[in-house]
Amino acid sequence: MARPGGRSARVQEAVHTAVRELADEVGRDALTVPLIAARAEVTPSTVYRRWGDLQALLSDVAVERLRPEAPPEDLGDLGSDLRAWAEQFLDEMGSPAGRAYIRDALLGDPDGSNAGQCSAYAAEQVGVVLARAADRGETAPDVETVLDHVVAPMMYRILFRPSGHDAAYARRLVAEVLDAQV
Repeated sequence: MARPGGRSARVQEAVHTAVRELADEVGRDALTVPLIAARAEVTPSTVYRRWGDLQALLSDVAVERLRPEAPPEDLGDLGSDLRAWAEQFLDEMGSPAGRAYIRDALLGDPDGSNAGQCSAYAAEQVGVVLARAADRGETAPDVETVLDHVVAPMMYRILFRPSGHDAAYARRLVAEVLDAQV
């Protein structure tokens, strides 16, 4: 097995897969580095060398799970596209699984790089929506404005007030940011 610096893609994929499978089978609280290493067919020292500890590994897996799988849907206009994206984002991040991934991503993140990566995922998705609007000649806010006025309030609610956020809340945030553009 090739192990350039102990960071080969195959090892990472095997360990990530082991974490996901075992979390489904035995629950997240039952996970241990030796259990994960055995499932991934690597030594525990490989896991410790690569990730340092279980929390850092869970954080790495969570960041990967938070990566969007597809670009935002193109519904033909900025309002529809941004509303659909915001509703989906809120639904996914606000779900029990989404909140658990967010917590894991942040817990194993002493330098903020995981939080930055998660923010970059959202910014990239918003950027796609806004670029499509610009291509259609629509007036659109910039990415940072959408992050500040749509994503940030949703994330606050998801993390600190886990009830009272629904599709109507996401639509209201989008309407407010778009109305400010007029």
